[in-house]
Amino acid sequence: MTAPSSWLPAAHKDAAVTYTLRKHFETLMLPTEAAEWLLMLWQAIQTFDDYADGDQVERQALDATIWNTLVAMPQNPFFMRHAASLLPVLSTMVLKWQASDRVEREGSADARSFTWRAGYYELVLMAVQLIHGPAAATSVAHKVLGIYGENLDSYLAEFGPKQGGSDA
Repeated sequence: MTAPSSWLPAAHKDAAVTYTLRKHFETLMLPTEAAEWLLMLWQAIQTFDDYADGDQVERQALDATIWNTLVAMPQNPFFMRHAASLLPVLSTMVLKWQASDRVEREGSADARSFTWRAGYYELVLMAVQLIHGPAAATSVAHKVLGIYGENLDSYLAEFGPKQGGSDA
């Protein structure tokens, strides 16, 4: 897949994840424009999350995020064709991430906050459904679930032993 000329390459520090996502999108037979939109989104949310966590954000990653979110993503043909279906899922992803981030900062991270951080994969599944239909999406939904690279134990370990005990 080659990036459209209007897109700055993802500059996030974890290029291996970007490569892995590209391979998964090829396996899911997503067209280039859908894969590129999803990759730009992944790069943007990683940069936003790094910033929110107080991690170092390289200038190249910030510049790519600014360009991608304000210019390239809104004009991506896949997004333009499917914005009415993608925007509700995207807005829910943002709200769920904000809720998860809040409980993490309050010291209440648990399995629920872990699952709410994974809204990106709902957009991947929505892309599969929009491109291939609901029957095909149903048949590969477990593969989309398998793309999520983090597990609950490693997530909870980030917050120390006091986290994760409440079912409230």
